[in-house]
Amino acid sequence: MTDKVIQLRKLSQAYAYTSIRMHEAVGRKAGLSGTDHKYLGFLLQKGPMTAGELAEITGLTTGAVTGLVDRFEKKKLLKRQPDKADRRRIIIVPDTDKIRALLQPLYQDFQDDTDRLFASFSAVGLKTLETYFSKAIDMMQHKTEQLNQQ
Repeated sequence: MTDKVIQLRKLSQAYAYTSIRMHEAVGRKAGLSGTDHKYLGFLLQKGPMTAGELAEITGLTTGAVTGLVDRFEKKKLLKRQPDKADRRRIIIVPDTDKIRALLQPLYQDFQDDTDRLFASFSAVGLKTLETYFSKAIDMMQHKTEQLNQQ
């Protein structure tokens, strides 16, 4: 393994650790844990879903999802609605306006800085970043599936 690979691995780890710390700080400011506020992101991206679907995309157990939904419902960030097609099923419906109002003020400057950072790269540099992120996501998804099967 070359020194450059070791240096990049350490930089990647520092990025991951710094990301966790930042999300914990954002979560605290929003009155949530760092992971809870990230789970709101799944709800913003995917929209209404069942608890089972939320468990699937987050990797949480259905019991943990119930607690998560209870916490969010208590803060009025979502509501549970019966599925019109199957009244036995409950759909989790995020209040996207309320979630955005809670989180956007805590993230807007970071998002703007990230946009400026990406804009500072050449087309070739952006393609390299895109390739790295895509392949890293694939590797993490593969490792997650592998661990979940053990």
